[in-house]
Amino acid sequence: MSQQSPTDRPPTTALVEAATTAGQAPSVHNTQPWQWRVLPDALELRMARSRQLAAADPEARLLVLSCGIALHHARTALAAEGWIAMVERLPDPAEPELLARLSGFSRTDLDPDAMRLVQCMRIRHTDRRPVSEEPVADSAIEEITHAVTAEGSRFQILDSDQVMELAAAASHADIVEAEDPETREELAYWTSRAGTGTGLPPEVLPEQAPQTTVPARDFGRSGSLPVGPGHDRAAAYALLFGDEDEPESWLRAGEGLSASWLTATRLGVSMVPLSGVVEVDSTRQILRELLAGIGFPYLVLRLGIADPAHAGPPHTPRLAADQVVDTSAVRGEHG
Repeated sequence: MSQQSPTDRPPTTALVEAATTAGQAPSVHNTQPWQWRVLPDALELRMARSRQLAAADPEARLLVLSCGIALHHARTALAAEGWIAMVERLPDPAEPELLARLSGFSRTDLDPDAMRLVQCMRIRHTDRRPVSEEPVADSAIEEITHAVTAEGSRFQILDSDQVMELAAAASHADIVEAEDPETREELAYWTSRAGTGTGLPPEVLPEQAPQTTVPARDFGRSGSLPVGPGHDRAAAYALLFGDEDEPESWLRAGEGLSASWLTATRLGVSMVPLSGVVEVDSTRQILRELLAGIGFPYLVLRLGIADPAHAGPPHTPRLAADQVVDTSAVRGEHG
């Protein structure tokens, strides 16, 4: 952020910086499927259909959820600079790709909690290695759960029997997707994007399949990330879910995932999303049965303490700000 006092800068500068900061958000296969537009009095978030996973995510559930993560990142960045915004989600039925509009900005004190979360955005990464034998503290689970529910979604930690059902479902989903040529082609595309600013480079993918209870996604190629001898015995598994299966629910779920992931990062907890099992209709139905039919599952999450004996993966690449943040409507107004 600029060293200039926030009160001395035009509001559009804060909007540009918030949208740029939101570019650090995680997304499915690091597709970064969002597009921001900065207006003199608003910040708009649209989905970028060109970066949708057509085979794995035809309904755009994971796309919208990813955009929700970016939305929460932007909201948090604004709060860290002392700005409060009114958020309209899906504000225009005639324009379904417009996911959110932030407007009605007003000044307040700088939010120290938000400032800490912005720092967490810079260090957060997805670590697919097996976790250590140290379990996640109950107090940390409670904080992470509260971060989700405060954003309007729900979070359920699975018991040991449910984890075994999840493991079977994840294994089946992997087989289904491995047999689908369109999904294989899509994975190959997003794991061979070196130098483009998107996708998953070899250094963030395991060099071999980890020996874990719940199988990790088979990306169709080996990476270069050493996985070590660990297991996931001390990991906790959770379902991120909600009461509806509609775009606004997916968007809010993404906001909840952002809040919980940044909270986990602050607490030293590794969080890894497992989306394969929700990409296959039959296994997603199994997850719904784990919820006793009371909600719709959006994503599975693994929580654990990263193994300190092995260096973690680097950050995934990011698109340049001018590729995802349109400032043409305010050019010359911000510093």
